[in-house]
Amino acid sequence: MSIGQLTTHKQLGISDQQALEMYKFMLLARKYDERALLLQRAGKINFHVSGIGQEAAQVGAAFALDRDRDYFLPYYRDYGFVLSVGMTVRDLMLSLFAKAEDPNSGGRQMPGHFSHRKLRIVTGSSPVTTQVPHAVGIALAARMKEESLVSFVTFGDGSSNQGDFHEGCNFAGVHKLPVIFMCENNQYAISVPLHKQIAAPVADRAAGYGFPGVQVDGNDVLAVYKAVKEARERAIRGEGPTLIEAITYRISPHSTSDNDLAYRTKEEVDLHRGKDAIPRFKAYLIECGIWSEDEDAQLIDQLVKDIKEATEFGDKAPFPATDDLYRYVYAEEGGE
Repeated sequence: MSIGQLTTHKQLGISDQQALEMYKFMLLARKYDERALLLQRAGKINFHVSGIGQEAAQVGAAFALDRDRDYFLPYYRDYGFVLSVGMTVRDLMLSLFAKAEDPNSGGRQMPGHFSHRKLRIVTGSSPVTTQVPHAVGIALAARMKEESLVSFVTFGDGSSNQGDFHEGCNFAGVHKLPVIFMCENNQYAISVPLHKQIAAPVADRAAGYGFPGVQVDGNDVLAVYKAVKEARERAIRGEGPTLIEAITYRISPHSTSDNDLAYRTKEEVDLHRGKDAIPRFKAYLIECGIWSEDEDAQLIDQLVKDIKEATEFGDKAPFPATDDLYRYVYAEEGGE
């Protein structure tokens, strides 16, 4: 099943204000990502893994979920997603600089390893796809507690080849659990292109586990919103999981440790830059008469200022104290 270009945001029940917020979060994620890449190249931080090119899939999904009830298990490129559900650029900068007040891990994890108890963002791990069975476990707990919520988990196309993915899908399908699996298919598992990984669409794999698979244009924020919203409604009705394959492209290298031109050409990357979801959605909003070039310039100026302030905040924040080394390893008396 495939979902293509949709009609207007209003036909999806999205207000003008919500559509503008979607665009603002896409742009915020992009500007944050670009700043993080510059910080790494300048030697201010050690590492960054980029999500440039995948913002539409992330933001569209976030806006389709219930931010007060659902549980989120994002993977390491999901800056647009975590910002949309309540994390701040300050939070992300504290993580980048590995500072004590980093809400993700207190400066202990690599950047992009999100965690936030109040926002129900469940901590991830560097080995890919481990978040998938965790999401299924949360969905099982929700079923057992008779709670009306879903767990939402994202991963890349390379992760869809891991055992964790298949085991999670099988268990969720057998028990019809309220979980949404979203593959952000960015065409590469580090250096391995999609055609060398998979012989059929990722979405087709859902049939083997007894639930729907949907392939959607990951550069169309409204299409992703529709797919995730419908998947959530299915799950809440007790009809079980959905696998969504959002087709997008990883414009930047796999990480700041990667030379992507060793396995793909500049011409290929430039071709996909021309399909960038952000200018595409901007043009749509202008065509709808709810946005303008002047407003866009003002927004960019404000986002740049906000990111600069957050960068300075993260840079100047204190590092963890030496005697904190063994904290968060074992349960502490009176701890949360």
